[in-house]
Amino acid sequence: MPLSHILLQFNSIQFNSLLISSTLSQFLLQSQPSLSLSVEMATNIGIMDSAYFVGRNEILSWINNRLQLNLSRIEEAASGAVQCQMMDVTHQGVVPMHKVNFDAKTEYDKIQNYKVLQEVFNKLKIQKHIEVSRLVKGRPLDNLEFLQWLKRYCDSVNGGIMNENYNPVERRYKVGKDRNLKCSMKKSKSLQTDIMNNSGSGNTLGPNRTSGDKPPFRSSGVASGANSSAEIQSLSKEIIDLKLAVETLEKERDFYFAKLRDIEIICQTPEVENISITVAIKKILYANDTKESVLDEAQDYLNQTMNAVEAQDYLGQTNDAVESEAEIEADSQN
Repeated sequence: MPLSHILLQFNSIQFNSLLISSTLSQFLLQSQPSLSLSVEMATNIGIMDSAYFVGRNEILSWINNRLQLNLSRIEEAASGAVQCQMMDVTHQGVVPMHKVNFDAKTEYDKIQNYKVLQEVFNKLKIQKHIEVSRLVKGRPLDNLEFLQWLKRYCDSVNGGIMNENYNPVERRYKVGKDRNLKCSMKKSKSLQTDIMNNSGSGNTLGPNRTSGDKPPFRSSGVASGANSSAEIQSLSKEIIDLKLAVETLEKERDFYFAKLRDIEIICQTPEVENISITVAIKKILYANDTKESVLDEAQDYLNQTMNAVEAQDYLGQTNDAVESEAEIEADSQN
């Protein structure tokens, strides 16, 4: 089949899936009025929110207790399967658990799990971008940050209360059993297809072909192989450049985050936390979104405070002048 036809079919399937996802999400939000509120709460979690200061031990305890697992490191949840089942616990019936691979080892298998998770977010209208390229690497800080956000979201739905009828072990066992059955069926079908193709194309040794026969030389294969090698080298170089760019951006992110954290610590000092400039700074730090009006609101607050202080100073000076005149008049009368 030509590549253009395959792309057209893929686009058609993707468009239909988006329509189905949109319809389902509208139905969920209409049938569960409280869901919209919890989604709004979870999507408005700022970088300085208390959710991002939950320790890894608490996160691991939360995962192990809810899913009856025995994780000892945050990196063990990098496959995305844990996150999918957490959403399955919180919104039963929304997550297609038969697509989740709990035995994912390669980056490709992990990416498939995160695709399932992103589809669930789209269904629930959760505006959370998943940094898949970072999470599948198993980096502790990136995975911890995402799990901190996920815990805050799950706790915001129904107060974080888990359904007593939900059995996480049985749920995983059933999914793994179905997946193994499907994989074995695919392998058997693939084997049958290969046998039929080999027999139909005459690859087996027959009376008209001996083992000493050599296949004809194909010059086009050599040319395509050379082109593929050059393309692979070009793509490998591009991947290396992108990795270097990502590492540079991560260093800059950590650098500026550390400075913001230092500023926050200073603003929380009891001696200065209530002065106007500190309050204005905290308004910017704790803003839930990136709208431009945040800076304007902080500046307006600062201007109003300064105007109030100036007015109070002027009133005090006026009262002092009146009292001085009264004292002078009283002295002159005496």
